[in-house]
Amino acid sequence: MTKATEIIDDLRHPTPRATNGQRWELISDRVMGGVSDGLLERATVDSRTALWLHGTVSLRNNGGFVQCAIDLAAYGGAVDASDWAGVQMDVLGNGESYKLHLRSTDLDRPWQSFRHDFLAAPHWQRLRLPFAGFTAHRTDQPLRLTRLRRLGLVAIGRAFEADLCISDIRFYAA
Repeated sequence: MTKATEIIDDLRHPTPRATNGQRWELISDRVMGGVSDGLLERATVDSRTALWLHGTVSLRNNGGFVQCAIDLAAYGGAVDASDWAGVQMDVLGNGESYKLHLRSTDLDRPWQSFRHDFLAAPHWQRLRLPFAGFTAHRTDQPLRLTRLRRLGLVAIGRAFEADLCISDIRFYAA
């Protein structure tokens, strides 16, 4: 396992490459037959460089999500985030609720994750999501901070227009 660094992405590199050396990717429910549609691109929003996730979340065909996701280490390896208290991110959105999903090397099904809700207000704000506030989704495994593998920002669970910008995302200390 590699030791986690504080910064996941501060958008100093051209998208889709992140500061941690990994690549952001767009994933939608189309991988399972849904019809949600999204785009992931770099944009300047209110004078800040941002990763912009936008699109339409549809519940048709048992769908219901679009997300941008990033591996935390090369080749699907794990990082040790046990020195950190949670995930901090600078976000701007459309006033809708979104989720931050964490996956660890303990999870082997794509629908399993640890989730934390957040509201993306229509102005830039810094959010801190403590690891203690994440809840297990469709797993009995505990959230082991020494085994974090992937992070996803997700528009999910209801039909709506997703519009979410991130200008910085990192682990934060207590």
